[in-house]
Amino acid sequence: MVTFPEAIQLFFSRYVDFQGRSRRSEYWWVTLFNLIVFGVGGVLAVTLGGMNFETGEMGPLGYVIVGLLGLYGLGIIVPSIALFVRRLHDINQTGWIYLGLLVLGFVPLINLLASIAQIVIACIPGTVGANKYGPDPKNPAGSADVFV
Repeated sequence: MVTFPEAIQLFFSRYVDFQGRSRRSEYWWVTLFNLIVFGVGGVLAVTLGGMNFETGEMGPLGYVIVGLLGLYGLGIIVPSIALFVRRLHDINQTGWIYLGLLVLGFVPLINLLASIAQIVIACIPGTVGANKYGPDPKNPAGSADVFV
């Protein structure tokens, strides 16, 4: 199992790596990390930025934090796509499926089904053993269990 720090390190070190496979734990730890970053950033923008909910105005510090969150969001687009493509590879599927899901995401009502499909894909266990996209990340040596 990939730990939380390992998953974050893999996410940023394999920034544009669309080859190979990624385990479910790597995907979900990164998802949790990004949720925490945006959640904490949002709370900081509202509290430190002096958000006025009646007028919708925010102080300058709030805009700086929102800007930083926006830059972070732009910065993780490519590694997020790469991670999901590697996740597809782990279940022995082509990464082009992600493009189809992305296009379907712009179709009203169908976008809900595309989002559900992405969640389901992220939850499917990977192919046991090596597949056409690389060795099994759970057992990279490829050795089978031996019954003694």
